[in-house]
Amino acid sequence: GGLSARTVGHAHQDLRLMLQCAVRNGTLARNVAAVHAPPKVEQDEIEILSAEQIADVLAKLDGHTLYPIVALALATGMRRGELLGLQWDDINLDARTIRVERSLEETNAGLRLKSPKTKSGRRNITLPSETADMLRAYKIEQMRIRLVMGAGKLEPDTVVFTDVHGKPLKPHTVSRAWRRVVAAKKLPAVTFHALRHTHASALINAGVDIPHH
Repeated sequence: GGLSARTVGHAHQDLRLMLQCAVRNGTLARNVAAVHAPPKVEQDEIEILSAEQIADVLAKLDGHTLYPIVALALATGMRRGELLGLQWDDINLDARTIRVERSLEETNAGLRLKSPKTKSGRRNITLPSETADMLRAYKIEQMRIRLVMGAGKLEPDTVVFTDVHGKPLKPHTVSRAWRRVVAAKKLPAVTFHALRHTHASALINAGVDIPHH
């Protein structure tokens, strides 16, 4: 109840695969999940931001706690889980590169880091110079906050985006905060996920051939 058709579909797929294994090993006689189809997912048009809207969003978010992660999402096209799983040793600020190695997901047991599902998911991304400068300033501020909070020094495997206590941010927390700031600052009403597609659209418009995954 209250879940989107897409989320129910993902849960149905996982359950069907598990029951399929149970049938294969003789624990169950039949796979009941294979009998019942999941709800149909409506293919909504993906909303993206125009160049003017991107500039407006970044200007209105300047100084806001969401600014670094939103700016990085727009600059790299990284998924929400990839952004939240990012560690400082994945970033080379001098070379202006990011290595995507993992993703943070939320489970019933809590947060966990997982490796990309495909080889293309593990990739290198080149950062614009202004994004590298932003991350450098953000890193310094994070070190200052950790010092004030007594959270210890910034280790290489420290996640980049944390709360004030140095704990990893939860995916749903970021999405909820984005919805709130969209309403409060009258930003274009797009989802946080749309920031990734905004990046892809900008690359396509620039004539860059990108993989779709």
